[in-house]
Formats: sequence, structure tokens, C-alpha cells
Amino acid sequence: MLRSEFTEALKTAMKAKDQIRLSTVRMVIAKLKERDIEARGKGNAEGIPDPEIQQMLQGMVKQRRESIALYEQGGRPELADLERAEIAVIEGFLPKQMSDAELAAAVREAVAAADASSVKDMGKVMALLKERHAGQMDFAKASAVVKQQLG
Repeated sequence: MLRSEFTEALKTAMKAKDQIRLSTVRMVIAKLKERDIEARGKGNAEGIPDPEIQQMLQGMVKQRRESIALYEQGGRPELADLERAEIAVIEGFLPKQMSDAELAAAVREAVAAADASSVKDMGKVMALLKERHAGQMDFAKASAVVKQQLG
């Protein structure tokens, strides 16, 4: 389970005095606690499951990539480098990402499984992809591939 990985990573970072890793893991744990509290309001007392944790981590990576672009535009390369270091730590908890060829194959398979024929069926295909490949693909890229195949 990912929760135990976060705890172990926190302990390891503390022992190694790795400040970037330590602060990033603490940030991930804080975000997870926040999401667990939101889930309690919806009747889920046990917290969010691993697939949702993976989506949360992907969202955190996406936020950092956007920040990198802004920092580079603003002439702040040291802050962009810090964001890159955080991305490396966060991606360490995610499963290996699919290559472009694997992503295209997964989209073809999902289009066939959903019996999709037009862009109107895109929601069904994306739901199927999220169900089958949570944490393994960039859904922004997948969305573009689905549009290309259905359009």
C-alpha cells in the first residue's frame, strides 16, 4: 500500500537528512490527509484507495510542471530546479508510466471495449482508461490520442 511507502520514505529521508525528499514526502502526506478528510465527509471512513492516491500524486506532478514553466518564464531557475527535484521524489511513488506506443495501444483497446465510434463516446473511453490504467498514463496525452482516434 502506498501509505506505508510514504511512512518508510519519511523515515529514510529523516535518517539520511535529505531535506528535499523529507519536505516533499511531508507535503504528500499532508495532501493525503487532506483528501482523506474530504473522503470522510462522503462516508468513506478508511480514506482514499490507492488508485485515487495515484491520481493525487499525478495532480501534484502536473502542478509542479506548470510551476516550472512559470518559474522559467520569470527567470527563477533555482525554483524550477527545486520543483524538478520534487517531481522526481513524487514520481518515485508512481508506477512506471506507459510509453507513447503503449498508451496508443491502450487507447485502441479501450475504444474497442467501449464500442466507441465518435467523439461523443470519449467520456466512456476515458472512464475505462482511468479504471484500467490509473497511475500509469498521462490522461492529458491519452485524451489527445482518444480524440485523434475518434475524430
